[in-house]
Amino acid sequence: MNLARYYHTLRHLRPVQFYGRVAHRLPRTTPLSNVAPPARASQTRFPLAPQRTPSMLSPERFLFLNAARDLSAAADWNDPDTEKLWLYNLHYFDDLCALGRDERCDWHEALMRRWIDENPPGLGNGWEPYPVSLRIVNWVKWALAGHALAGSASSSLAQQARHLERRLEHHLLGNHLWKNGKALVFVGAYFEGAEAAAWLHKGFEIIDAQLQEQLLDDGGHFELSPMYHAIFVEDLLDLLALDRCWPGLAGRARVERWRSAVVRMLAWLRAMSHPDGEIAFFNDAASGIAPRPAVLDDWATRLGLDALPSPVAGLIVLEDSGYARLQAGDFLIIADVGRIGPDYLPGHAHADTLAFEFCWRGQRVLTNSGTSRYGTSHQRLIERGTAAHNTVTIDNEDSSEVWSGFRVARRARPQGRQASQDGERLTLECAHDGYARLKGRPLHRRRWELDALGLAIADSITGSGDHRVTGRMHVHPGIKVERRNEREFVLDVPDAGRLMLELQDSVQGRVFAGMHAWEFGRVVSRPVIEWIREGALPFATTVSIKPC
Repeated sequence: MNLARYYHTLRHLRPVQFYGRVAHRLPRTTPLSNVAPPARASQTRFPLAPQRTPSMLSPERFLFLNAARDLSAAADWNDPDTEKLWLYNLHYFDDLCALGRDERCDWHEALMRRWIDENPPGLGNGWEPYPVSLRIVNWVKWALAGHALAGSASSSLAQQARHLERRLEHHLLGNHLWKNGKALVFVGAYFEGAEAAAWLHKGFEIIDAQLQEQLLDDGGHFELSPMYHAIFVEDLLDLLALDRCWPGLAGRARVERWRSAVVRMLAWLRAMSHPDGEIAFFNDAASGIAPRPAVLDDWATRLGLDALPSPVAGLIVLEDSGYARLQAGDFLIIADVGRIGPDYLPGHAHADTLAFEFCWRGQRVLTNSGTSRYGTSHQRLIERGTAAHNTVTIDNEDSSEVWSGFRVARRARPQGRQASQDGERLTLECAHDGYARLKGRPLHRRRWELDALGLAIADSITGSGDHRVTGRMHVHPGIKVERRNEREFVLDVPDAGRLMLELQDSVQGRVFAGMHAWEFGRVVSRPVIEWIREGALPFATTVSIKPC
């Protein structure tokens, strides 16, 4: 056991995360199975059309995280040989809100009956608070789309709400507690009576507090993952859509706060998206989990929010989130010059301080490695590690000490962030102290200079002693790399042209096969350009990228 690592991990937690964890582990009585409250009559159907990709391939076969499996027996709901996240998805019932759902209505009704029969109250993955929360929302949205809940499903829905109310995830906080609150709002709105009013009140209480806690002043979500940011926007849009079903139930002031939050968060999301319309991969991020930004824009427009303009060329600094977007001519970079996330909740953080992603003529060229899985596997550690990102490692260490599946001990702290624009010339500079724990207290400083002619990335490492400094440029899949010599590399970018990546200041590079996780459950090969310098500090070098 590494006591220092545990200390540096636990010292940031809030008291509620300690006693909340103890309370969460205490045994609970079986959820009450009283008759469900009466359903509240809605004024309209749920106004947002489904957009998710179907996950039910047949009544007993499901596709989640790029893996297809059968649900042939009751034990399969909790199969210990199946990845936990896959099982969670099985219990979410997302297919109730997927494209073509009306064609699978009989499948859905049968699946709901199976879930009720094969998942005894309070037992198994399906009764953990997070899947309960997502399933409640999906069942309510399905009912509000015109599909009547059977009596057993209505009773189960109420039973799940009673269970959730006593199992709120205060020990985890963040997006988990937010999902708990959203579910209580949905089920409290769906039913009426005193019990439903209590769920609704508690849900609004959580939503109000967590919106204030989790929404940063620059419009970013405080866990600093573009993927979770998009999920948070989807949740707010769902709440606004729910208000259409029962106008006035949430109150005008609260609804206006939701609308204002959506506008700010969509602007943030545009700044953190590439020309292909997909998000940048910082912290836990992958495609296919959250709705695409264009879908969120469309939903916002359907709910009466004004369309937002696309980001223009120039410099955008998201001060509170610690991200910056630099765009000049055909070139675009999105860079991480901030903290890894909230100190008490770094579970979705990667050791990616001073990493960046780079586009040219609308095509991704350099990208971080993404996220293919959760859990405690070696692959998970690789994907969270600094070497999987477009930045620098020292002595093969991570800039922030990521460990286990969702833990971080000592964290890199950004310092001296500066950004400026002089005509078309954009400059961004920042340092971090993540390697100060090493001998000689190395400090990494990076400077990006971008204009219509190309990009220069200058790295300097101050401190003392001998160290191994490694820089990596992860080339997006599909781009061919030709190594002309130890310092010149030609990148053949489909539908764009050719770029020259040149190493300077006496470092030599090589190309090797790395990996990229565009989606959960899928890892593909891609080229990585790497330079290494071993010797005494201080040290500085520059990488330039220009058309050729």
